Amino acid sequence: MLLSLSNAPRDYAWGSLTLLAELEGRDAATAPEAEVWFGDHPGDPADVDGGGTLDEVTGGTLPYLLKLLAAASPLSIQVHPTVEQAREGWAREAALDAEDPRRNYRDANHKPELIVALSDRFESLSGLRPVPDTLRLLGALGDGQGVAALASRLGGSGDVLRDTIAWLLSGDAQAEVDQVIAAVRDAAGDGAGEWAATISAVHAIAQAYPGDPGVVVALLMNYVVLRRGEGIFLRAGLLHAYVAGLGVEIMAASDNVLRGGLTPKRIDVAELLSILDTTAGEVPVLRPDEDGAVTEYPVPVPDFALRRVSLRGADVVVPISGPTMVLATAGDVAVRGAGETRPVHVGAVAFASADESQLTLAGSGEAFVATPGSADRA
Repeated sequence: MLLSLSNAPRDYAWGSLTLLAELEGRDAATAPEAEVWFGDHPGDPADVDGGGTLDEVTGGTLPYLLKLLAAASPLSIQVHPTVEQAREGWAREAALDAEDPRRNYRDANHKPELIVALSDRFESLSGLRPVPDTLRLLGALGDGQGVAALASRLGGSGDVLRDTIAWLLSGDAQAEVDQVIAAVRDAAGDGAGEWAATISAVHAIAQAYPGDPGVVVALLMNYVVLRRGEGIFLRAGLLHAYVAGLGVEIMAASDNVLRGGLTPKRIDVAELLSILDTTAGEVPVLRPDEDGAVTEYPVPVPDFALRRVSLRGADVVVPISGPTMVLATAGDVAVRGAGETRPVHVGAVAFASADESQLTLAGSGEAFVATPGSADRA
């Protein structure tokens, strides 16, 4: 069975007026368009062409949530729990009302995610930079009091990244935070050698969130720019924030988010630190296969798998297992199942139920195929 899915964009403040509109070939929006959800998550199940929503078809059993994400300004710095941490947190907060501001866990699931760039440039903060490299970066910010205090914290012993983030978010470091942000502003104006791109990006973040301690947390993170078709996988515990751009995002079906800055929302510092993985290093960039029709983005979780299909006029047969979504992102795309063919408009999805074993994609353009992952990746 094939169904056509669509949904209205969610109007989070960081959303773009133009990115989704340009993708879909329509006029700019009059209010921010941040995310379009294609899934059966109770927060915003996708609409089924002809009436109803996807959760009425699936019973809310999809293991993944597929999205279009359009960021004009930075999202909050955040981290997601492991399955075990989510189960423990969900049980611990069982007595709290769903809307209680003290609640951190919305379900008992983890939320690993993969983002693939659709814009020519997609900016993100992904993971924590090794401390020696950050100390070299701080050298480009001068020797002011705030920078010196930050460098001193990072030059200590033990889990210095966890300790430094705890200090920055404690409320006791605002004077130093302001001084570091001022140093970033000055360095962005003067040029900063090898760190110029990172410092310029953090300066732009500071302009969007003046005085926010998360700006200095961002200074500890890897600044990563993806080109179209490139992706990054974000595991549990990995600190991250999307900064700007349009992408396809897929994640486990969860809404568990612990925030670490760049937000007016509540930050539970203790809970954030309890699930934060402070292992530093670069996050690998997953690059598309420019020669073949199908690019796979390997991820080490069983909840989802994502493939990019480049259509050049010849049909492409894609084997599938489990409920599948085909999201069109360019050109003219059609999907053929066992008994019918459906056109898929750019920015919309064809959903194939679990009784389909393969799909044939036709046309000229681009589509992303989302399926449950393999059990051997658990």
